[in-house]
Amino acid sequence: MSEQATAVAETGTELDDAGLRRALTVRQRPPRPSAVSASLTFGWRALIKIKHVPEQLFDVTAFPVMMTLIFTYLLGGALAGSPAEYLTFVLPGILVQSVVMISMYTGLNLKTDIDKGIFDRIRTLPIWRPAALVGGLLADGVRYTLASVVTLTVGVILGFRPGGGFVGLVAGVALLLLFAFSLSWVWTYIALIVRSQQSVMAVSMAILFPLTFVSNIFVNPATMPGWLQAIVEVNPITLLVTGVRGLMHGEVTAAQLGWVFLSCAVLVAVFGPLTMRRYRVKN
Repeated sequence: MSEQATAVAETGTELDDAGLRRALTVRQRPPRPSAVSASLTFGWRALIKIKHVPEQLFDVTAFPVMMTLIFTYLLGGALAGSPAEYLTFVLPGILVQSVVMISMYTGLNLKTDIDKGIFDRIRTLPIWRPAALVGGLLADGVRYTLASVVTLTVGVILGFRPGGGFVGLVAGVALLLLFAFSLSWVWTYIALIVRSQQSVMAVSMAILFPLTFVSNIFVNPATMPGWLQAIVEVNPITLLVTGVRGLMHGEVTAAQLGWVFLSCAVLVAVFGPLTMRRYRVKN
């Protein structure tokens, strides 16, 4: 029994607030975590989930492999004369499509936390407000990297030989991760405004399917009608594929990279504030 509690028992007098705090506090209050440490903690929390549900890795392992094999051998001969030639063109595009498609799980995971009530508990903690959101995005970056490694490994086994070498591959993946991180803010915002997990999936797919298929992932836009070329050329996915493809083959230009960086900046500038505003006011 503490000295203050003993004093109360012996004298029957009440403690003031300061004395009560001293009686109940057994150690100093830990310092408030920094923004970086809080974000990393939530990122680690997201990664630990994979340990208990390893099936979550299916979309970053099996899906890229299937996409690479199917499009290389199903369309390669018809579109490029041989699977080997088509692989050189299509692999960077498949890499982009695989990562961009799985980026929607950022919103899906957040919606899961919202429905379970974890989201409300997190918002009451004395931490940097965006830590939970940023931590989730950082964890997704690990998944994107894994998907990239799997896709490129399969591509190399099949005969993919990029002109930019290893440095070009790393630079291309880095550019893709930057874009995926920026795009994830869109799915985070969607998760905060829709009513169910199914809605997150439906809205995300409705956005992603036109963006990925009306692009230069699978074919050269030069073979398309003029009006469709105009749409494809302003598609942010087209800009990204052009940049990644250029880096991997050592043919990228400053303008191509500039358009990708601009797209990333616009996504974050628009959906970052919208997400945080909704995050603060959500009941």
